[in-house]
Amino acid sequence: MKKHIFVIWWILILSTSPAAMAASRQVISIVGSSTVYPFAKAVTEKFAEKTAMRMPELKSTGSGGGLKLFCAGAGPENPDISNASRSIKKAEYDQCTDNGVKKIVEVKIGYDGIVIANSRRAPLLKLTTRDIFLALAQDVPDDGQKALIPNPYKYWNEVNPVLPPLRIKVYGPPPTSGTRDAFEELAMEKGCSSFAWIKDLKKRHKKRFRDICHAVREDGGYIDSGENDNLIVDKLVADPHAMGIFGYSYLDQDHDKIQGSHVDSYAPTFKNISSGAYPLSRPLYFYVKKARVGAVPGLTQYLEEFTADTTWGPNGYLVHIGLIPMSKQDRQKYRDIARKLIVMKRW
Repeated sequence: MKKHIFVIWWILILSTSPAAMAASRQVISIVGSSTVYPFAKAVTEKFAEKTAMRMPELKSTGSGGGLKLFCAGAGPENPDISNASRSIKKAEYDQCTDNGVKKIVEVKIGYDGIVIANSRRAPLLKLTTRDIFLALAQDVPDDGQKALIPNPYKYWNEVNPVLPPLRIKVYGPPPTSGTRDAFEELAMEKGCSSFAWIKDLKKRHKKRFRDICHAVREDGGYIDSGENDNLIVDKLVADPHAMGIFGYSYLDQDHDKIQGSHVDSYAPTFKNISSGAYPLSRPLYFYVKKARVGAVPGLTQYLEEFTADTTWGPNGYLVHIGLIPMSKQDRQKYRDIARKLIVMKRW
C-alpha cells in the first residue's frame, strides 16, 4: 500500500514539474520589445475574443531580453514568439541555431518613431542629433581638440545656447531594449558623426567609433528606467523638468500630457514617421518558431489575426494606438511570410 502511495506521489510530482507543465503548454508564449508590447497586447485580446481560446501569455522583456529567451531552446519551455523593435542580430541568430532553433519566421509589422518627450507644462525642445549626442554621451569631444573628455554638460543650454536652461535629466530604456539599440544608432551615432574626426574613425577603427558614439553617460544625466514605458510617461507628467525616450505609440496615447521634441527640424508625427522624414524612425518585428506552429493551439490563428488588414492596415485597430502601417505591397509580402511560414534566410 505504501509503495502504491509513493508511486502516485512521484507521478504527481513529475506531472507538476516545470518541464512537465511546459510540455503540456496549451497557451501561446510571447516575450520581447516594450515598444511592440501594446500592439501585441491588442492582438492577443482580439484573438481571445474571436477564437474563445486562452489569451496568449505576453511579457515585456525588451528586444534583447526577449530574443535571448526565444533563442535559448526549441522546446515548449521556451517562448514561441519574440517581439522586437529592431531586426535580429547575427549573434542572436547564431545562438538560436546553436540551441536547435533553426527555422525562424521574421515578420515586419510596421514602423515606429523613437521620441524624446517631456511634459506639456515644459518648453518644447527643438533638438539636433548633435545636441542629443552631446547631452547623453559618456564622453564628448574637447572643444577644438581631437580628444575626448568626460561629459561636462549639466544643462541643455550648455549643449546649445538656443535651448532652455533645463537640467539634463532623461529617463530611457536599458541596454537590453531594442529602443535603446535603435536610439544609439539613429540619434547618438548620427550626432556623433557630425564631428568629422570621429566620423573618419568609422572606416579605420569601427570598434572605436562605436565605443565613442554608443556609450551613454552614467552620471545621472541618463536614467535607466527599465522596460515599462508607461512608467517613463508617468515620471514626465510628475516632473516637468525631465525628459523621456520611448516609442511614438506612447506619445500618441498620452498626447494631452506630453509632447515630442523636434529632431533635426522634424516633429515626431504620424506623417513624418511614415514618410521617413523624421530621423528617428525604425521598423518593428516579431519572430516565430516555425516548429511551434501546430504544436501550440491557436498559433496559426494568432498569425492570421496580426497580419489582417483590419489589424495592421491603414484603418486597422493597431494604427489607432500608434502603429505606422507599411505599404500595401509590404503588408502582402509579410502576410505571405507569416501565413506560409517562410523561413528567414539572411545569413
